[in-house]
Amino acid sequence: MSSLSVETLAANATEPITSAGNAQLGIAVLGGIAVIVLLITVFKLHAFLSLTIGTLALGAFAGAPLDKVITSFSAGLGSTVASVGVLIALGAILGKLLADSGGADQIVDTILAKASGRAMPWAMVLIASVIGLPLFFEVGIVLLIPVVLLVAKRGNYSLMRIGIPALAGLSVMHGLIPPHPGPLVAIDAVGANLGLTLALGVVVAIPTVIIAGPLFSKYAARWVDIPAPDRMIPQRASEDLETRPSFRATVSTVLLPVVLMLAKALVDIVVDDPENAVQRVTDVIGSPLIALLAAVLVAMFTLGRAAGFTKGRISTTVEKSLAPIAGVLLIVAAGGGFKQTLIDSGVGQMILDISKDWSIPALLLAWLIAVAIRLATGSATVATISAAGLAAPLAADMSTTHAALLVLAIGAGSLFFSHVNDAGFWLVKEYFGMNVGQTIKTWSVMETIISVCGLGFVLLLSLVL
Repeated sequence: MSSLSVETLAANATEPITSAGNAQLGIAVLGGIAVIVLLITVFKLHAFLSLTIGTLALGAFAGAPLDKVITSFSAGLGSTVASVGVLIALGAILGKLLADSGGADQIVDTILAKASGRAMPWAMVLIASVIGLPLFFEVGIVLLIPVVLLVAKRGNYSLMRIGIPALAGLSVMHGLIPPHPGPLVAIDAVGANLGLTLALGVVVAIPTVIIAGPLFSKYAARWVDIPAPDRMIPQRASEDLETRPSFRATVSTVLLPVVLMLAKALVDIVVDDPENAVQRVTDVIGSPLIALLAAVLVAMFTLGRAAGFTKGRISTTVEKSLAPIAGVLLIVAAGGGFKQTLIDSGVGQMILDISKDWSIPALLLAWLIAVAIRLATGSATVATISAAGLAAPLAADMSTTHAALLVLAIGAGSLFFSHVNDAGFWLVKEYFGMNVGQTIKTWSVMETIISVCGLGFVLLLSLVL
């Protein structure tokens, strides 16, 4: 990799690495995806290795020279890490500071103190949505499970009435809202505007999470009426702390990167003059790197120091936050390599050639591609990355707004019907003490509602924007 210049990689990426026809290329794509699916689902191979081997298989099936396949994969891997890797690391640091300082507990306790009865499911979806902004889905589940169990047990609520809204809030944030890895990679792949995607993502997320969370939880509670399981509730971070951050400071810190990125998008739309001083400033502070870096630095004081952390404790917290995301970074990077190989093989042109006579809208086509990969692999991140690579050419003639909607359509498709090949399925099943059938009736149906509603609202926005 070090012997290849950026210019060489870019030049290679402009020419197809194979002369295979559409039929052979289509078979190669299906074969490469099939290899990835088999390795992940049957042989339980890590997604990083599966994506790497699947990329080589794709190239072999397409009859491409191996050296060109490796070059494309390396270029995609490197560019993905450069554009997304640092953001994932900063998000992980912010999430760790939020959890360890007791800031997340402060958000939870404050909102729950003001909610009761029928308002509780709405409080839970609000908590999950706010906490889910900077946290990975799995981290968010682990963080909220003690709260969900406590609220359900003490308030004598059905576990589904409380749990489904929390899960919906986390899942919608994970699939639709940057700076989560999937949306970030998709934004990079299709060349969408991050601030605009974030703004439209919020517009789509609000009604989607209401339908899939508090509203659906009424039916889920009837279908699976179970109490909170008797189990040892994990100790909360703040129980070991003498002080913890205030509610206002915590929420302000969590929302800081979102506000900065939205401000950039708003100024870009209103001012629309690259030479304008205000726009130049907002372009800098509203870039994902600076926005998240600013939030992390602020969090060290508003969260870490407010919780009584010493400089050494803050340093240790930052260090511990990075180790768990190594696997995520490798999966996302390998997914970027797979995406680049798809593009350099000419798959994008193949999709355009095949779909030009179809009456299927581009947004629906992108959603269907993501759904297919999601059902096959069980991974929302893999589905988003792969679908973004396949659907990227569809954005070539799109407006900035529709390119952002394309990202959201892919994100919605990546959440469709989580089932037994998804780690999240088993995480929810075990934490909530359900059997497979009960998990499908609740969690899997909820994910499908999110996916379909998300697509519906994206299509509605495409008609008016």
